[in-house]
Parts: sequence; C-alpha cells; structure tokens
Amino acid sequence: MQDDTARPISESDAWQFDAALDAGGLKCPLPVLKARKALLALRPDQRLRVTATDPLAAIDLPHFCAESGHRLVATATQGPRLLFLVERGETAG
Repeated sequence: MQDDTARPISESDAWQFDAALDAGGLKCPLPVLKARKALLALRPDQRLRVTATDPLAAIDLPHFCAESGHRLVATATQGPRLLFLVERGETAG
C-alpha cells in the first residue's frame, strides 16, 4: 500500500524534480498561485520543487495539492525556507 502523505526528508535525501519555483519573500497567496502556474506547464507525474519563506505556505500548499489533485511528495525546512516537492496530477487545476 502506498502512503500518499508528505514526509519530511533529510538533507541527504535526493529530491528529483523537473522544475523549480523560488517563492521566497512572497506572501500568501502568491506562492500557491505561482506553483499552480508552474504545475500547469508540467506533464502529469512531473515534479515541481517549491521554495517558500511565508509560514502560511506550510498550510496553503498542502491544501492546494489536496484540492487540485496534485500530490505533495515531501516537505523539508532549511532555516527560514520551506521546501515542497509536488507531483503534478492528471487534472489541470
């Protein structure tokens, strides 16, 4: 059985992604809006790494993924930066 919940990852884990978005310094809702746009440019099953500094992104991005059919693969924190690995779902939401 596959676990679809995001998992924290360590610095030594290799994140494989197809595109990256630096949303550092942007406030809610901009990190989610920019992630949505970046995911629209990807094919299903491709991955986007999002870097954000707004603490609300820790709530907003997982919620966005759940509502729009994308999969939050992993999360991590590097100092003030929040990292998210999102896999594009079949839907274009």
